[in-house]
Amino acid sequence: MKDFFKYVLATIVGFFLVIFISSFLSIAVISAIVSAAGPKEVVLKDNSMLRLDLKGQIVDRAADDPFANIELPGFASTHKLGLNDIISAIEKAADDDRIKGIYLRVEQVNASYSVCEEIRNALEDFKTESGKFIYSYSENYSQNAYYLASVADKIFINPEGMLSFSGLASEHSYYKNALEKIGVEVQIIRHGKFKAAVEPYMLDKMSPENREQIEVYVGSTWNTVIGDIAKSRNISIEELNRIADQNISFEPAYKLTALNMVDSVLYTDQVGDFLKASCGLEQNDDLRFHSVSDMKNVNATKEHKGLARDKIAIVYAAGEIVMQGGSLFSEEMIVGGSLAAEISEARKDSSVKAIVLRVNSPGGSALASDLIWREVKLASEAKPVVVSMGGLAASGGYYIACAADTIVANPSTLTGSIGVFGMIPNTQELFEDKLGINNEVVKTNELSDLPSVTRPMTKLEKDKMQQMVENVYSTFVQHVADGRGMSFDEVDAIGQGRVWTGANALEIGLVDVLGDLGDAIEIAQEMSGVDTYRIVEYPKQKDPIQILIEGLSSKIKSKIIADELGTASNHYYALKSMMNNNGVMARLSYDISVQ
Repeated sequence: MKDFFKYVLATIVGFFLVIFISSFLSIAVISAIVSAAGPKEVVLKDNSMLRLDLKGQIVDRAADDPFANIELPGFASTHKLGLNDIISAIEKAADDDRIKGIYLRVEQVNASYSVCEEIRNALEDFKTESGKFIYSYSENYSQNAYYLASVADKIFINPEGMLSFSGLASEHSYYKNALEKIGVEVQIIRHGKFKAAVEPYMLDKMSPENREQIEVYVGSTWNTVIGDIAKSRNISIEELNRIADQNISFEPAYKLTALNMVDSVLYTDQVGDFLKASCGLEQNDDLRFHSVSDMKNVNATKEHKGLARDKIAIVYAAGEIVMQGGSLFSEEMIVGGSLAAEISEARKDSSVKAIVLRVNSPGGSALASDLIWREVKLASEAKPVVVSMGGLAASGGYYIACAADTIVANPSTLTGSIGVFGMIPNTQELFEDKLGINNEVVKTNELSDLPSVTRPMTKLEKDKMQQMVENVYSTFVQHVADGRGMSFDEVDAIGQGRVWTGANALEIGLVDVLGDLGDAIEIAQEMSGVDTYRIVEYPKQKDPIQILIEGLSSKIKSKIIADELGTASNHYYALKSMMNNNGVMARLSYDISVQ
């Protein structure tokens, strides 16, 4: 019997060794193939079109991943599109005579309205500067896809298609009652009556202050959306609101033309014939498309010969701000010390004449935010620093931005949220009453076990935690006041954790200009005084093998959680993030969403 178990164990170990070795051999083979092939320049076809098929999550900058389109059996696609690549493709298409126009294929855009706004602005510039066409077709349009498509010269929809247009809603979940049922109390220490990040754990419904701020920023975002659509489609804002009140998602497609929401109801082949005629092709010719991926390997038109010595650095800051990386719960994160080092490198590089800090973050660790803020301040003393805010630059995301010379935001950017908080769960009831576990502590001094998650805090402990939060809040507000040329009281009045849209933030002095990343780069160029320059991006892209291994690990973990919890996985992530918080947090609400 002993030999039997020995052979079984040896077989199991051998099986896993074979899998392990095979996996790394496969990775090595794929790597060799990719390295040998390398990026090759794409030659554009005459009478062709740029096809914008925006499937996948749109992030500020996608990893330069040669394995991005490799799908693993049983795992959902995690394909990501870089906003920088999309904008670059549109700009190249405008300058190249072989590209006759853009064909939009957008059913649902996995991005914020702010990101849609940036793409939409690039498409507007494409039409204005090149005089070329933009046509859009989809079987169905989500609301943000329609917002993007509304810039097109013609919008087509399938005869049996649907168009969602019903206004915006922001839904928030509250966990207080659920936590009480399992015997967990979340002890909150905060500054800011609008600091909604902690509300799901201390209340069973939305506070009046939180409802007020949500109504403001949702209303501001909607006004931006319908204002742009009204201008492009020549429909009044009042009429668009009337249409939204009807929720036309349930209306047949043919009625959409009468509302001027679309131009024609067509099948795919009919759209193809229309596109051929627009490109000067014969009906027997094949349509000639180029993708965003193709355009990455098309050389951009240069206004000067050679490689420009002067540079403008774009430093990307995307994700939650943390002190250490490696979290399973977020593929994108900003590690305080690491990003500070990247900014420092750009500051010390004499060929970098200006820095554009691209922020897309809900915030996070106050300490990590302060590390980054310090480097932004040092950089602004050495050369121009311009912040470009993406869809989200709030709390810690605003903290790291406030020392810049100029802050640029989209009208629908969510920003502000100048406030801090700390959360310490008390699991005493869970352990003692629910699980029958008793925790005993031996300590040398009164506060040796602070903070403890197995008992409630004493008054002395709460007072100390509150004082720490107040100190961090005061530092935050003072940084903003110094960076924005405001008094402490002026910042405090618009702080208190309140969230603002970019349009609102412009009115109260938290941002300087409404615009996108391209506008921020232009401002940085003007401030630096350089005529010719090239863009360099920080942080440097990761090695393809590292991307593959990290991506595989992330896919496996995400797949297991999604399979077990389904739609409840979002709540799991929120609670897990709360349990993983370390120190004082300058962070936006976990489940903020505008749809």
